Amino acid sequence: MRVHIGTIHRRGHRRIVGALSAALLCTAGVTALPAAARTPDAPAPAARTTGTAPAPRLPDGLAQTPPMGFNNWNSTHCRAEFNEEMVKGIADLFVTKGLKDAGYKYVNLDDCWALPTRDAHGKLVPDPQRFPHGIKAVADYVHAKGLKFGIYTSAGIKTCNPAGFPGGLGHEKSDAQQFADWGVDYLKYDNCNNLGVDAQQRYRTMRDALKATGRPIVYSICEWGENKPWEWASDVGHLWRTTGDISDSWSSMLAIAKQNLPLAAHAGPGHWNDPDMLEVGNGGMTDTEYRSHFSLWSMMAAPLLIGSDLRKATPETFEILANKDLIAIDQDTLGKQATVLKSEDGRWTVVRQLANGDRAVALFNETGRPQRISTTAKDIGLPQADGYRLRDLWQHRDTHTTGTVSATVPAHGTTVYRVSADPRWATYPPAVETGTDRTPLVEAGTAAGIGSTVRNLGGTPAKHLTVTLKAPRGWQVQATSPASARALPGGRTLRTNWRITAPAGTAPGAYALPLTADYRSPRGERSTTTLPGTAHVVVPPPAGTADAAALPWLTAANGWGPVEKNTSVGEEGAGDGRPLSIGGTGFAKGLGVHAASEVSFYTGGRCSAFTARTGLDDEVGDRGSVDFEVWADGKRVARIAGVTGADPARAVSAPVAGAQTVRLVVTDAGDGIDYDHADWADATFSC
Repeated sequence: MRVHIGTIHRRGHRRIVGALSAALLCTAGVTALPAAARTPDAPAPAARTTGTAPAPRLPDGLAQTPPMGFNNWNSTHCRAEFNEEMVKGIADLFVTKGLKDAGYKYVNLDDCWALPTRDAHGKLVPDPQRFPHGIKAVADYVHAKGLKFGIYTSAGIKTCNPAGFPGGLGHEKSDAQQFADWGVDYLKYDNCNNLGVDAQQRYRTMRDALKATGRPIVYSICEWGENKPWEWASDVGHLWRTTGDISDSWSSMLAIAKQNLPLAAHAGPGHWNDPDMLEVGNGGMTDTEYRSHFSLWSMMAAPLLIGSDLRKATPETFEILANKDLIAIDQDTLGKQATVLKSEDGRWTVVRQLANGDRAVALFNETGRPQRISTTAKDIGLPQADGYRLRDLWQHRDTHTTGTVSATVPAHGTTVYRVSADPRWATYPPAVETGTDRTPLVEAGTAAGIGSTVRNLGGTPAKHLTVTLKAPRGWQVQATSPASARALPGGRTLRTNWRITAPAGTAPGAYALPLTADYRSPRGERSTTTLPGTAHVVVPPPAGTADAAALPWLTAANGWGPVEKNTSVGEEGAGDGRPLSIGGTGFAKGLGVHAASEVSFYTGGRCSAFTARTGLDDEVGDRGSVDFEVWADGKRVARIAGVTGADPARAVSAPVAGAQTVRLVVTDAGDGIDYDHADWADATFSC
């Protein structure tokens, strides 16, 4: 956890208090705890080590699979609702909602559980308003449910919260014993206000203190990956953060996954890469995006720590969190983190070897439109066979394939299969893949076309196949080519063309358009597979010059906070930006975005050009760097690279004649998204 102060912008997140203090002190050459702050617990300064070979594992047998549980921070921060009753309520829900049976067992407190000062004996004091019966009573309650209890502090003199709660630096032995006496089973040890003391020294000192208590305590190192703990911490802690803090947004989750995926070689039983806690259910992403979040974390053998307030969770949230098929992948005893087999144009194939010889395959689509992603049983490492069992871990359904492992994956979606070289493969129905050739853009009252495909990936026929495209009530849907087959043999494809019409007056927006294939196996079993789809009802741009901020957009994604109209992106909330300003020049109109960002518009072949003044907003000073790109129907037609906060506004003019859609893209220029508050000022279309 990091807490931010309000004057220095980072990625929308702001500069971290403890990290800034540590950096300044390190620059000044401070490497040890000052004598005035040192207690009898404090170790003597140690030399910094720089070896890169992985250290041996801890011999204590803890965390043989990634820890699963709950942490309150992502949903409550330090708000008053974080208290004893909440924690007890979470423990109750673990039992009543089946999460305990699914494998979740740790109920963990984060920052703000203590008073800002220690007592006269140097002991930590629980906040009597939040925890009137003390921490041990809460731990006892959690233990009585058959669960385990966790707590938080920092490897500095204070925790990350600006209120300044006591940290463990210099108090490691005393704090560790206090935690053990309370019945703590898990310690999250943060990184703020560390006075520049060597990270390996700080974290090893607490490791030794925990070990000296004699109580088995899972030790979570939370230094944000700043010192590459995957290279040295496997004999220090049981898990280590590999990234900065996650936030409840698609771009944050995606960026963190991309940072953590390359570190697979460093994870295993008792020592895990930790890409931060789950955001599932907190409301900043769609359920499709939350399923991708949960899928990727399970594939990466990540700790699964629920970050939403389960007292307010929807049935969909519980369904995602309690997916036992995916939890089995996360908790697989071989402990191998998934690796990237292929990544191309936003299409990812991620593979994990499992203890029984199976492979888990995640087909992940990071783009904003459906994508077909395909691999083979051979490529994922399975032996040659006539057929394979294919279990869809979100549909909880078994089919078979002769070798192709593929799916048309919705925008921001993930399909996860467990693939087995099963000699009984022919007893399962053939796998049938459904797909469409586009996301239709429909002007109300005017017909639009879409094509569908149904592929039989199996070795037996799909009999009595019927394909259905379901539109909202009142829409017209007509198949203009065959949409059924008495039998679709293995390896064959049925292609169907459709004409769809939204009634005149239909409001612009996205509408569900699922494609379903219904068929029977040779043994008579009925199977149904559905591809979630979307149709966009669109309005053509007006003739003349149109302000981009005045037009409805098809999609809008932002690296921090929402896309803003006629203001800078500001911070995380909507409408909290400032008047657009680049290089000291103000602009009345435009779009405020934050890398990585993509805003798309329907132009319907009616526009000839897009123009704007681009740059980083003055609210970030001379920091940050981004690239601006304009795309027309999937082709990049303009780019301004390497724009920094010190640059004046730079003009962009892009030809878009004939394009149905135009996308405005801002990337991080390859150096991360800190300070990347970007403006498309005076953005206009000529139509």
